[in-house]
Amino acid sequence: MPTTQAQAPTRDRILFTSAELFRRQGYAGTGLKQVTTQAEAPFGSLYHFWPGGKEQLAEEVLRTGGDFFLALYRAIVDPAPDLLTGVRDFFTGAGETLVATGYLDACPIATVAGEVASTHEPLRSASADVFELWTAALTADLAHAGAPEEQARPLALAVIALLEGAFLLCRTLQSTEPMDAAADAAVALVRTALETQP
Repeated sequence: MPTTQAQAPTRDRILFTSAELFRRQGYAGTGLKQVTTQAEAPFGSLYHFWPGGKEQLAEEVLRTGGDFFLALYRAIVDPAPDLLTGVRDFFTGAGETLVATGYLDACPIATVAGEVASTHEPLRSASADVFELWTAALTADLAHAGAPEEQARPLALAVIALLEGAFLLCRTLQSTEPMDAAADAAVALVRTALETQP
């Protein structure tokens, strides 16, 4: 029988709740009291697990979220018949998630990173590490699919930038049109790179 949120260990509940709140409200807009209340956890338990408080908690949320979304990417792209299909499927899934959540669930990494990149060095660094993790994975996939080595990393960065920009526009416009356009652009970029292979 699957474990529900209420049955999960306190530490996991706090992490999960923090990720959801940061994703929807941002770092500054999320209070620790709100986190512990929604996680149904004693307030003191937060400082027990994260003595550095909100910043330390947010850093772990970012790194854990980065690993989760990389696993999600792998789960979508690896079974796809080819990388073009996998990239398209990933963008499509992102758009479907936005619609299903009323445009509330975007990328928690980008939400926090855009807010704290100039003010909280540990969180900027954690966000950068996550984006590098994703970039490395997509770079390797592109190279494996046949993209020229010198194009793989710049192309991976462009695809991730398209995805993150689309999240912002979709939430603002309350429409998946930007995600659809970003998907078309990402697939076109990848196709062009693969067609230029020797």
